[in-house]
This record gives sequence, C-alpha cells and structure tokens, in this order.
Amino acid sequence: MAAVVGIQGWPRPVLRVLETLLVAGCYYAAGRIGLLRHLVVEGAVVTPMWPPTGVAVACLLILGPRCVPGIALGALLIVMSLATLRPSALGIVAGNTAAPVCAYLLLRAAGFRTDLSRWRDGLALVFLGAFTAMLISAAAGAGMAVLTGELTTDRFWPVWLAWWVGDAMGVVLVTPLLLLLSRARVPPLSPRWAEAAVLAVVVGVLGLPIVQSRVSLVFLVFPLLIWAAMRFQLAGSMPSALYLSVLATVAATDRSGSFARLTDIEVMMKLQAFNGTMALTALLLSALIAEQRNTRHSVEHACEELVEALDHLSAGETARPSRAGEDG
Repeated sequence: MAAVVGIQGWPRPVLRVLETLLVAGCYYAAGRIGLLRHLVVEGAVVTPMWPPTGVAVACLLILGPRCVPGIALGALLIVMSLATLRPSALGIVAGNTAAPVCAYLLLRAAGFRTDLSRWRDGLALVFLGAFTAMLISAAAGAGMAVLTGELTTDRFWPVWLAWWVGDAMGVVLVTPLLLLLSRARVPPLSPRWAEAAVLAVVVGVLGLPIVQSRVSLVFLVFPLLIWAAMRFQLAGSMPSALYLSVLATVAATDRSGSFARLTDIEVMMKLQAFNGTMALTALLLSALIAEQRNTRHSVEHACEELVEALDHLSAGETARPSRAGEDG
C-alpha cells in the first residue's frame, strides 16, 4: 500500500511519461507477437491478426485520449524494428495511430459501454471500432506502399484487404479480452469453477486436432464457442476464440491441416473467413446473452419491489378497519 501511495504522490508529468511508456511497451510487445506469424499476399508481408490494434483501442477506452502518444510511440518502434525510418514509415505510423483514435471516437459517439453487456455494444465494436475505423490504417499502409513504389497499383486491393481484415480481427479478438481483464474480479468458489475447468480442457485438447486435421473440421469449434458464450459470456468465449484463432494462424502459416496445398490468396481468404466468423459468433452471442440476463435480473428486481409495495399497501388496508372498529 505504501508503494501505491508513493506512486500516486509522484508529479503528474512523471505519471504521464510512465503511462506513455507502458502503453508503448504493450503495443510493441503485441506487435512482436503478431509478427511471429505472417502471410505473403501479392509479395507483401501481412499478419492475419494484428494484436496492437486491439491493444490500442482497449487502452483508449480504458485510459482515454491521453494514451495517444504511447500508441504513436509503440507504432513507431514497431516500424523502426522492421526497416529504416522513411517517409512511408511515418505514414504507416500516422495511420496506425489515427485508426484506433477514430475507433474510440466512433464508439464514444455510439454510447459504447466497456462491459459489453448489451447487444448494441457488440455491434458497435465490430462495425464501428473494427470494420469502419480500421479502413484508415489499411488505406494508409497500402497507400503509402503504392506512393513510394514498394507496391504496384494492381496489387493494392489484395494487400489492402489483407491489411484491413488483420487490423479488424485484432480489435474484435483482443479488445474485448483486455476490457474484460480490466474489470476482472476473482469470483468465489462454486460449481461453475469445475465447469470452467472442463471447458478449458475441452477447448485446449480438441482445438489442435480440429485445426490441424487435413479434413476440414473447423466448423466443430462453433459448438465449443456456443457453450462458452452461453455459460460464461465474454469470460469464456473470447479466450476460447483467441486461442483457436492462434491455432488456426499457426496451421495456416505452416501450410498444415486443411490449409495444405492452397495458394497464398486461398490461405489468407480461408483463414480470415474462419477468424472472422468465429470472432463474430463469440462476441455477439456473448453480448446478446449478457443483455438478456441483465434484462431478466432487472425484471426480477422490479417484481420484487412491486411485491414489497403491495405488501405495504395490504398492511395499511387491514390496519384501517381495525382502527375504525376501535373508534366505534
């Protein structure tokens, strides 16, 4: 506790610098993890899922606009780790910074809640925070590559599409998990712990053979996601979806399982279709079930208050005749 009080007592500029460095470090670490697996589309290297976009959007939703310098610094460090700093690189940094900021502004305007307890919150994160805002980073990245001659105009659209989907998947898969962790509290021991352990074991054991099978069995992950979403909402569905996405990405980049003997474009399309449908199923189904449960709890609470009010009224009505008899 003394350490926490000491940190809170530091000057505000020092805290801002530390916060900026922390955000930049998280962004950079997520970027290095994302670069471990990549695909080649039309001669350009792209990542099927770019985790830094999810980290950036989550930081903005949790900390607010003051973390923008940390996002820009993290994006700059990632670009500098890959190549020398050039004007095209600065354009990519600007796009990778502007896209999460745009996502944050759109979500704020839509009344987004970070607990994702409503169906509209899931829809807003997918269609505003991911699909719409990430158009900026994809356009900036692929566009700068064309302007500098690193990419020909006839290869612009495939690279742009791969870039856009990768950034969007980072938001859909990573942001909800980070928002969940920011609000996480250890629940008391209950039978649900045993069910959660069984779910984790089943997903962990079955995920690898499902993805690595040469027979296309990836559709078998959806019953697992439905189980996780119905019983545990985001706490169960999003870790499962992220884990299965990582397994699928490894299989795709290794050209193993059902991704074998496919062209680069076919691998990218199949992987992104799998990741997209899985992420949307996990996120939107969890949000829908959470909203239904919250509505049910609200109705139950209103019914309890109504019963209490009726009891008070009944007690008052029975007291009046007795007083009238005493007066007579």
